Amino acid sequence: MKMSKKKLLTAIGPLVVAVLVVAGILIFPSRSLDKPSSKTIHNAASSMSVNILKGNLVKNTAVKSGEYLPFFGSSELSRVDTFHPSVLAEKYNRPYEPFLLGSPGTQSLTHVLMLNSMKDELKGKKVVFVVSPQWFVKDGVSQQMFSFFYSPLQTYQWISELEKPDENDRYLAKRLLQFENVASDTRLKNMLQKIRDNEELSRSEKRAAAVKYQLLNNEDRLFSQFVFKTRADKITEKTAGLPNTYNVEQLEALATKTGQKSTSNNEFDIKNSFYSKRIAPMKDSLRNSQKKFNYVESPEFADFQLFLSILAKNDIDAMFVIPPVNKLWSDYTGLSEEMLNTFSKKINEQIKSQGFTNVADFTFDRSKAFFMQDTIHIGWVGWVDFDKELQKFLANEKRPTIELQSDKYLSKDWMNAYGKKKKE
Repeated sequence: MKMSKKKLLTAIGPLVVAVLVVAGILIFPSRSLDKPSSKTIHNAASSMSVNILKGNLVKNTAVKSGEYLPFFGSSELSRVDTFHPSVLAEKYNRPYEPFLLGSPGTQSLTHVLMLNSMKDELKGKKVVFVVSPQWFVKDGVSQQMFSFFYSPLQTYQWISELEKPDENDRYLAKRLLQFENVASDTRLKNMLQKIRDNEELSRSEKRAAAVKYQLLNNEDRLFSQFVFKTRADKITEKTAGLPNTYNVEQLEALATKTGQKSTSNNEFDIKNSFYSKRIAPMKDSLRNSQKKFNYVESPEFADFQLFLSILAKNDIDAMFVIPPVNKLWSDYTGLSEEMLNTFSKKINEQIKSQGFTNVADFTFDRSKAFFMQDTIHIGWVGWVDFDKELQKFLANEKRPTIELQSDKYLSKDWMNAYGKKKKE
C-alpha cells in the first residue's frame, strides 16, 4: 500500500527541516557563536580534548585574551599531580592559566598546524613546548596517530592564507601528502602537490580552499564549544596539598617526600599505580627490550623545524623543555644513555644555532630522585624544577634574534645526522 504524499511529508518533513536548519547554521552561523564563555575556555584549557586541539575558536579566543599561556606537548601534560604547572598557576594566583595543547600521541606535525592556526593571536607572545625524545623514531609520527589528531580546518586555513610558499611550506605540503587521510581528499591532494612542486594555485583552487575553510570554520564555531571532559576540578583539588605561600625550598622538600611515598612498591622510583598496572605484569620481558631504540635519526627533526619557522615568522618566543628518561628504568631496559646524550646534543644544536635561547634541557637529570613520575614522564621534583625555569623565561623580556636555517634542518642529511654512519 502506497503512502500518501501527506503522510510522507509528515514522516520526513521534520528531518528535512532539521537538515536545512543545520545547513543554514553552518553556512550562516550566528555571531553569538564567536564568543565562548569564560567557563567554557577555562574547562577547555585543561581538557586536552581532540575537538579543542583540532578546532580554532576556543583556543584562539583564550590566547587572544592574554590570560592563557599555551603549553604544547603530549602525554606528560595529562598527568596532573600536585606540582603540575596548572596546579601551581591556580594555587599561587599567577597572571596566566596554562592552556594544554597536546595529548598522548601528538607530535611536531600536529603542533605545526595548531601553531599556524593561532599565529595571529600569538604574535609577540610566549609559548612553552615540551619536546619528547620518544617522538624521534625512525619513521616519525605514525599514520594512525597523525590521522587521529589531523585537522582539515587548520590545513585549509594554512592553504587559504598562503601567499608565496617558501621552503617550509613546500616541505609541509610534501609531508602532509605522505598521510593517507590527507591524500584521500582529492582536491586537497592536488593543491598540496602544486605547493610541494612550487606551482601557483589557480584562482578556482584558491576560491575552493577559502570556501572549504569557511565551512569548516563555521562547523568549528558550532561544535567546538562542547567540552566533554575537563581536569579543572582535579586541578583545584590538587591545590589543597600545596603550601599557601610559594616557596621553592618547601616545594622541593614536599615533592621529594611525595615521591618517596608514591614509589614504595618498586626499585625504579616509578609511581606505584603505574608500576602495578603497566610494568609488573610484564617486567621480565622488558629487560633489555630497548637496546636498539634510536632517537637520533628521524623525519621528526624536520617536522620540528616547521614549528620553529612559524615561531620565527610571527615573533613568538618559546621555552623548549627536553625531559629525561628515568635512568633506573633505562638501565633495566638497555636504552642507550649515549644515544640519549646524542639526541640532546642534536636537538640543542638545531634550536640554539638558529637563535632560540630558552632551552630547559633536563636530559642529565635522569638520575635525580623523583624527578620522573614513571619511565618517561616528568613527576614531582621534575615539575618543581620545570617551574623554576618557566618563571625565569616569563620574567625575561629580552627577545631572541632568530636566523632560520631551514635549508639545513629540513634536509635528509640533518634528519640522519649524528647517526651511526655519521657519528663524530
